Amino acid sequence: MTEIDAARLTAALTDRYAKIDVVERTGSTNADLREALGNGTADRTVLLAEEQTAGVGRRARTWSSPKGGLYLSVALRPDVPFTALGSLSVVAGLAVRAAAAGVGVDASLKWPNDVLAGGAKCAGILAEAVAGNPPSIVLGIGLNVLPLGDVQPGPGGLPATSLAERGATNTDRTDVAIALLTELDERERRWRLAGGDLTEAGLLGDYRAHCSTLGQDVEVQLPDGTSLTGRAADIDAAGQLQVDLAGGQRHTVFAGDVVHVRPA
Repeated sequence: MTEIDAARLTAALTDRYAKIDVVERTGSTNADLREALGNGTADRTVLLAEEQTAGVGRRARTWSSPKGGLYLSVALRPDVPFTALGSLSVVAGLAVRAAAAGVGVDASLKWPNDVLAGGAKCAGILAEAVAGNPPSIVLGIGLNVLPLGDVQPGPGGLPATSLAERGATNTDRTDVAIALLTELDERERRWRLAGGDLTEAGLLGDYRAHCSTLGQDVEVQLPDGTSLTGRAADIDAAGQLQVDLAGGQRHTVFAGDVVHVRPA
């Protein structure tokens, strides 16, 4: 397995990011950049790891991070309202989908933070706000590139897959990282200029078009331990899921785990 080429990454992305580091191993790239933001690290700092030993997903779940994937985090200091920060997961999802398409893999977006290929999960996204004035955020992306070993299904029973297993035309992880970070840069800049509004940034229609959750009957497991069921009807400009309940009410979901019950 060829290691990620830090020099080639930096040369390709020097006009887009302030700093790019690649490490052999760390606990969590998100945790490392959360600490770095508290110590004043620059906007648009990127950290990639060949392997994570304590990678996490949403709600502190373990994210399997064996060698062969892309595990990266980006420290961002966007001057947007705090309430808009959550929609960065939408921005990142679109960037991952575009990078996958660039190597011939047709991927879809499962709200709020999964990227699917062939009905299996190939990437996960974790956006974590860091207190400050203005607040900053660490955007973490885990993307399976090379063939996986024995990886257990995640929440909701989704099996894991990788770009290689879906027929990717290029699995050079440096190339994939350059493509992913380029796609992210272009979308994040539009999002930032629009004050974090997905509609104004021209991103909401794209997300709706590629979101496999929309139109499905879903069960949403909410952070407080309750759940609701209904039809996933729409995504709003803040990246929130709109669910039509059986009684006719429309419920807005800001955060939760979604299980696709069946197509509408």
